[in-house]
This record gives sequence, structure tokens and C-alpha cells, in this order.
Amino acid sequence: MHDNSTSGRVVDFLLGLIESADAERVRRRLGLHRPDAAEGKATRSALYASWKRMPVPSSVLLWALEEDDPERNAVVWGHVSADDAMRRAVVRGIPHGPGRTRAVRVENELRREQEPPVPEHFSMYGLIGSLRASTSMGPARAAATMVLGHPGWQAVAEADRERPLPGYARWALAVRPDCPPALRAQFGSHAKFTHRVRQAGVIDGPGQYATTWSPATQVLMVLAMGTTMFPTRVREAEDALRPLVRSQLGGREDAWAVLAQLVRSYHGTIPELVTTAGAVA
Repeated sequence: MHDNSTSGRVVDFLLGLIESADAERVRRRLGLHRPDAAEGKATRSALYASWKRMPVPSSVLLWALEEDDPERNAVVWGHVSADDAMRRAVVRGIPHGPGRTRAVRVENELRREQEPPVPEHFSMYGLIGSLRASTSMGPARAAATMVLGHPGWQAVAEADRERPLPGYARWALAVRPDCPPALRAQFGSHAKFTHRVRQAGVIDGPGQYATTWSPATQVLMVLAMGTTMFPTRVREAEDALRPLVRSQLGGREDAWAVLAQLVRSYHGTIPELVTTAGAVA
């Protein structure tokens, strides 16, 4: 096995959750190696290129934006799944990290002229007025892209408490991954609503993503890239998986060898993959 393979990268991510001495022993057994500095720089560039093409839930892109790093923001801006709200926030330097208010520097290759068009209803009625004027999903989605940062979400929450926003506007706002959880709950909390929010790619956090989403290979690839793209939040996924990985696999070389074979085509969740590998070994 080579660590530039899909199975190598995802196995290496999970190996980071056990004792370092055991992890190095397993790496030797599986033929994995850690890249040197030159390889690491090349790998980072390749990772950025791969990341832009990788389909991910919208919340994953938000976790990268929460780093408030110009380089990562530029990568998110170029992602195939980035929406107008995300691209607008990036070119305006809107911070996403909790409690941050200072504008984020915008990379040179991104110019303000690249901002998505401002909706006509917004120019006519302003933020809340354009949301209230949304009588179909198209205008509602367009208006929702103008909610930027904490002040925007606060204004929306206050307006909805004063008089509930139209259903189309509520839905367009609820499926934005940066919609505050309290506001999303204000919009609706019944099972059908929360199911549709999940289908839209909104996830409570990396821990939930790591333990409940599938297929395991895809999720592990995203998390492996997450050590570079969203290192702050990826720790939540690591914390959620660490107890299971240590109890089911630990330093057992045979169990890790089974996992490396299974991961290439496994369709279940990561916990199911880890448990199966441990049981088979």
C-alpha cells in the first residue's frame, strides 16, 4: 500500500487516533510513510485542487470558512458546491469564526467584481423587505444570500420574532449552514423539517458527521483533508472516533490490515467500518 492511495490517506487519519508508537508500527506493517517537507508542500497544493472538486455537505465548507484564513477562503470560493452566500461573504471579507468581527483579508485573485449579483429585491426593499417580499423559492434564495455575518442574522431573528417571515424565506435561510441553531429552531423543529435540513447538507458538527454519515471512505477522505482545511473543527471528529478506534483496533496490526482492505468499498458509517474490521480480525 502507498500513502498516496485513497485507503492510505484514510487509514493514516485513523492511525492518528491511537498511541503514536503503535501507529508507527502499523504504518511500517502497511507500508505507509509520512511525507517530508517538500512532499508536504506539494501535497497541500494537490489537496486544494482535489478539495475544489470533492462533493461535500455545505456545513463542511462552513468549517473551512470558520478558520478565517484568506488562503482557505479562496479554496472554498472555488469549490463546486460553494453557493452565492459563501462567495459573497468571502469577497467581502466577512469573518465566520465564533466571536470574530475583524474583516478577513481577501486573496489577490479574488476581486470585489466577482461578487454574485445583488438581488433586485434587495436593492428595492432592503434585507428584511426583500425576504418578506419572497413569494417563491427563487427570490427567497436570492434574498437569503444577503444575510452576512452576525449583524445580518441578528436582524433576521428580530424581524421573524416581530412577525414571522414567509415560509419560502424561512426555508432558504434555514438550509444555510451558518444559520444560527437558535434561529433555525425558531423557524421549525418538527421531524420533517429537520430531515430536510440534513438532506440539504446541514450538520450539527464534525462529530455527528464522523459518526453518522456514509459511505465511510468518503467521510474519511473529507476528514483527512480537514486536518488542513478545517483543523480547528476536525478535532471534534477525532474526539468522537478516538474511543471506538482504540477499543476496536488499538495497536492490532491484523485489524488495521483488514480495515485497509475493507475501506476501499465499504458503504456503511465509520463506526460500522471500525467495528467490522475489529470483529473480522
